Amino acid sequence: MSALDDKQALVVDSVIASHAGAAGPLLPILHGVQDALGFIPEGAVARIAAGLQLSRAEVHGVISFYHHFRRHPIGKHVVQVCRAEACQAMQCEKTESHAKRQLGVEYGGTSADGQFTLEAAYCLGNCAAAPSVMVGEKLYGRVTPERLDQVLADWRQR
Repeated sequence: MSALDDKQALVVDSVIASHAGAAGPLLPILHGVQDALGFIPEGAVARIAAGLQLSRAEVHGVISFYHHFRRHPIGKHVVQVCRAEACQAMQCEKTESHAKRQLGVEYGGTSADGQFTLEAAYCLGNCAAAPSVMVGEKLYGRVTPERLDQVLADWRQR
């Protein structure tokens, strides 16, 4: 288990305290930690478990069950490529392969320049404009490999 640095420990303790007495606080706490730190550090698991009187296995089980939770630091921008059925029907595999080549990573990886973390998504709710990609909170539809190049170039400037 890796230890939390002082800033991370303060964040985790603050998020736990903000949910004291709430019913079912584990998911809101995990979201709060990830929102504040960008991921859930390994050292946070024991701290959260102790704060909620749960086992570390229970906390880890929830983190590993939901693909939304990240266990490692991420890039400056998260790129999600939709893999749902509508996007597959519109050949999202081409966009997916191109994204992996352009960023030099597989899903879950972060580009060497630290700019982008690539993730698979299983429905971005933009089926009518498939294939879809989301960067940060911005959704793009009808994303071809060429359009993806434009989108990534725009986000590199941010």
